[in-house]
This record gives sequence, structure tokens and C-alpha cells, in this order.
Amino acid sequence: MMRKLALALAAAAMVLSCGPRKKQASEPKNREFPQVVVPAMVEDETARINYAAKHFWDAFVKGDYPTDSLHIAGVKKDEVERQMGVFATILTSYIQQPEKAMGAFFERISSAGDAFEPMTELASRYFYDPNSPLRSEECWLPLATRLSQSPLVDETARGRYAWQARMCSLNRPGTVAADFQFTDISGRRRTMHSIKADMLLLIFGNPDCTACKELLETMNAYPEIEALEASGKLKVADIFIDREVDAWKAKAATYPKNWINGYDHNFTIREDLIYNVRAIPSLYLLDSSKRVILKDAPVEQVLTFMRQMQR
Repeated sequence: MMRKLALALAAAAMVLSCGPRKKQASEPKNREFPQVVVPAMVEDETARINYAAKHFWDAFVKGDYPTDSLHIAGVKKDEVERQMGVFATILTSYIQQPEKAMGAFFERISSAGDAFEPMTELASRYFYDPNSPLRSEECWLPLATRLSQSPLVDETARGRYAWQARMCSLNRPGTVAADFQFTDISGRRRTMHSIKADMLLLIFGNPDCTACKELLETMNAYPEIEALEASGKLKVADIFIDREVDAWKAKAATYPKNWINGYDHNFTIREDLIYNVRAIPSLYLLDSSKRVILKDAPVEQVLTFMRQMQR
């Protein structure tokens, strides 16, 4: 019963204890990050993971510790950042609905004085930065929504967070992805929803993009994708969403022949913002009804899902 939690926390480099913490005679000016303590009475493995996520920052905000150029709430900045990575790993890998954990995080940092701003920035870097391997708009949405309404945030920043929350609300997992028209490499006009497949891997990319080339190399190295394509369970559609269509046509043939390659001839994805494409490549995994399974997912997350589908 405890094995799943042990594996989860080992992967995240996190240590849990069921016993009481020892009290210190006095609070030092600097301290180690206070690890979350899961009560012994919480025995179910899923409940323990959820408890750890919800109470991860409880002890961190207690006490009067300095926030300065080297510390956040008395803990060295690099250690706080490492713990944010642990927290993000737990939420993105093991928590199905992160709303409660992110709500608790907001409540904790809202009472953390000078630590509020650096903790907000750190969370943004892990959960919303398009280059973060742990990015998750499902995690960032509840936090951005709260920040957009918080008196602790200035008016300009509240407007920015409100916009981010609106963008995160597009094409959420479980909803039907917005349809759009595109022109494929043969010049035929199609719609995304007309592509028939048990699963559709939708990629917004660019043949000149270095990260897109790396994505292609990574995908070519995994036989799971080729096997799913060969079985007819998966189709891959790579859609160019910028205006340099002639440049795309000159290089589009570099993509695999079994992919559906096309471009957004109406420029609706970029200009009408029907998708929140903040960086390319951006990957969406859809089911047969075009409901979103994974949204703007790191390729490693997509590949993990593909491996599970092969079992």
C-alpha cells in the first residue's frame, strides 16, 4: 500500500516522516527547508500523496525568517527552488486535480510577507514558463486566478495574471479541442476534427525550430510511436502556424511521410488565439472525439503515455 508513495517521493527526492518533529530551542536566522510530515493515521497511499501536496508549504511560512538576496523565508534560495521542483513533480506526476494543492500554496505564501513575491515568481517559472519540463497550465490556472484577484498584487500584474488564467482556460484536458482549418502538404484543405484516429498527436511546430528538430529526433528514437501509428491507433499532425508559408513549404518534406503536415492558412491559431501557443513545439494529445488528453505537454510526458498505451 505504501509502495506508490515511496516511489513517488523517492523520484521527487522528498523525505516524509510519520513521527513528530523535534522542537528547536530557538529559531535560527537561517534554516533547512522544513519537510512535510504526513500523520501516521493517513494510511491510504493516494491520501498520503494528496496530504503531502496540500501541506507541503505549511511549516515553510511559519516563523519570522528573513527574505533577502540569498534566502527566502530563511531558507537558501537554491534549496527553495529545489523544493519547488519536488512540489511541481508531485503535482504534475501524481495528482489528478491540483486545485486544492495550488489553493493551499497560495494561502500559505499570502501570509509569508516578503516571501510572497519571490515564491510567486518561482511558481511561475516552474508551472508556466514554456521552457519548464514541469510546466502545467492545469496547475497554473488556479494560482493565476487567485493572483489576479489578490490585493497583494499590483494592478498591472493582476491584469497580466487574469490574461494568463484566460489563456490557460483554453482547450483544457477533458474538453473538446478547438477545431481549425489547415492546408496539407498536397494543397488539400482540411479540418483538424476530420482526422480520424483513436489518438491524434497535434504538434504546432516549425521546420527551422531547433527544439522542433530535437523533438523529431526524440520521437524517432521511440518505437512506441511507430508501433501505434502502424496499428492505426495514432496519427501525428504537425501544423505550421506562422506567416512564412513559402519557407515552410520549402522544408516541410523533411517531416516523416506518415505524418499529416500542414499550415494554418487562416492564421487563426496565432491571431485569434484559439490555442495558447507560447513556444514551439507545442504538443497536444487528443482522443478519438478530439477531447484533450494532454495539453502543451513536454515530450517526455507524451512518450510516457504512449508506453502505457502499449502495455
